[in-house]
Amino acid sequence: MNNADNKVALITGAAQRVGEQIARGLHARGYRVIVHYRSGRERAETIATELNTSRADSADIVSADLCDLDAVERLADFSAKRWGRLDVLINNASSYYPTPWGSATEADWQNLIGSNLMGPFFLTQHLLPTLIEHKGNIVNMIDIFAERPAHDLPVYGIAKAGLAHMTNSLAFDLRGKIRVNGIAPGVILWPEHPTPAAQKDETLKRIPLGQIGDPSDIVRTVLFLVEDAPYINGQIIAVDGGLNLNT
Repeated sequence: MNNADNKVALITGAAQRVGEQIARGLHARGYRVIVHYRSGRERAETIATELNTSRADSADIVSADLCDLDAVERLADFSAKRWGRLDVLINNASSYYPTPWGSATEADWQNLIGSNLMGPFFLTQHLLPTLIEHKGNIVNMIDIFAERPAHDLPVYGIAKAGLAHMTNSLAFDLRGKIRVNGIAPGVILWPEHPTPAAQKDETLKRIPLGQIGDPSDIVRTVLFLVEDAPYINGQIIAVDGGLNLNT
């Protein structure tokens, strides 16, 4: 464990999958972590208990629906006040599902744009004062499909493209105050819903490295951007095994 001088990180969507591993990775580097979740309170509490057992008063949890701007403001207020500072914001939480043309609804738009773009935008805006005060870092979890379309994902793709632009806009407008970068994952985990073997095989054929990634690939990239890349700003790093070459 490195000594992070009691720095504090907020990771949205940290009660499951990649978000959980990012929270654990930052905690292992000495950060205090705020585990945000929307509905998985039991899992969030388990994670925080484990982290606090290994190091007292080093983790806390908070619930918020990123599509609800009042909840986003409360999330920001809690995160800034919990330990009196915030050094790292990881905008990781995301909704993901197909919206084929002709079937997308206003509810789909509100959910996908809300969780992937609107929520991160306003959460970041609320937290800028404390992030600037502490020369902080923002890492936005984007997607390789922010740059090119994926089948039946127009609304999701629009949201992630907006998040990519937000990353660059923040880095440009706040230069010298904070650093802002993004990560564009490929296939890191298979979807939670069952995926046919034939579909998995077809996906693997399109990845030059021939295999899906692992959450640790994302964690290492987050740690690199936050801890070891003081001159990297406004960049979006693809962590996808080369999948972007075949999309």
